[in-house]
Amino acid sequence: MQSRGGNPGRLTTHVLDTASGKPAANLRIELYRLDGEWRERLASARTNGDGRCDEPLLCGEAMKCGVYELRFHAGEYLGADANPFLDVIPIRFGIADHDAHYHVPLLLSPYGYSTYRGS
Repeated sequence: MQSRGGNPGRLTTHVLDTASGKPAANLRIELYRLDGEWRERLASARTNGDGRCDEPLLCGEAMKCGVYELRFHAGEYLGADANPFLDVIPIRFGIADHDAHYHVPLLLSPYGYSTYRGS
C-alpha cells in the first residue's frame, strides 16, 4: 500500500513461538508513537495463523520518523497465570527513514524472547 505521495515505507512484524516451533497465532500487539513522556496508540492488531498481521502496522503517510514501541501481549498468548514470567513485551525502536521497510520480528518462548531488524 502506498500513499498519494508515493511513500513506500511500512512497518511490519511477525511472532514465532520457539517453544512450539510454530507461528504465534492470535497474539495481541499494540503500536505506540513516543515523544518524551507523551505516547499515542496508533494501532492494535492480532497475529494471523502465520504469526503475522494482515496489514502493515504503519504505512504510507502515517509512516513518520521518530520513536515507536511495539507491545506484544505474551502473557495472554501463553495462557499465563496471575504472575507470568513474561507478560507484556515492549520493544522500543526508532524509524529514521520513512520510506524504508522496518520489520520487527519477535521470537518468543515462555521464559525468554529475542528480536532483530528483519527484512
